[in-house]
Amino acid sequence: MKLFDSHCHIYGAEYDDDRDAALQRAREAGVVACMIAGINAESAFKAVSLADSSDMLYASVGIHPHDAANCTDMVLEYLTELAIHPRVCAWGEIGLDFNRMHSPKPVQEYWMARQLDLALELKLPLIFHERDTEGRMLEILRSHAPGTIQGVVHCFTGSEDDLSAYLDLGLCIGITGIITMEKRGAPLRRLISRIPMERMLIETDAPYLTPSPERNRFKRNEPAFVRSVFLKLMNLLGMDAEILAETLWKNTCRAFGIDPATGNRTRISLRSA
Repeated sequence: MKLFDSHCHIYGAEYDDDRDAALQRAREAGVVACMIAGINAESAFKAVSLADSSDMLYASVGIHPHDAANCTDMVLEYLTELAIHPRVCAWGEIGLDFNRMHSPKPVQEYWMARQLDLALELKLPLIFHERDTEGRMLEILRSHAPGTIQGVVHCFTGSEDDLSAYLDLGLCIGITGIITMEKRGAPLRRLISRIPMERMLIETDAPYLTPSPERNRFKRNEPAFVRSVFLKLMNLLGMDAEILAETLWKNTCRAFGIDPATGNRTRISLRSA
């Protein structure tokens, strides 16, 4: 049985003292691959550098809506250079966040649209972040990407209508440790049966959203804890562990264009941001 943490941020300072040990704990928990999602130029470089150092790691590059106010054409040019690296398998995380509003709405929308167009041009799958946009992100997706989109809505917590709309666009659905949380995860658990098996991915969003089995002992989430997301999903679906694990593995590799048997093992040098 092998698991793929489809979204984490292990380049952060939270892991500077034990990053290698955290990855070893992940392996011991059955996690054999992780997608490290960049959120700005600096973190994208770190993500790609980490992915270049380990066969279990992949990277994505992009500007998170929180960082949209700092995005420029030069930044996108730099990310495009990083995206050439063979361990970069997606563009993201990008999207809109109208909850915390670290960047103004028009700025978020402009740079999301620019990145969406760029990723489609580069033929890279996309990783989307959405929070409290009341359908605005869907409007942008439909206007800029008629047809279907390869990628994932990470940390999905939307409504049934949102779910249907994302599925209609061809996107996968990323499920985090929220599904393990008694109150916060109840709406998501009610929708699980409506997600087609071939569209499900599991993720930690580490260091955030520590699953309930671990959150009373550990403040920081890490890739090993995706196993708790997997086990909760297995119980909800009533599926055999090996069948579910194989399904999720193939789903994630397909979503990110990764060969499920070999992956990408090429190495090239990088320049700093």
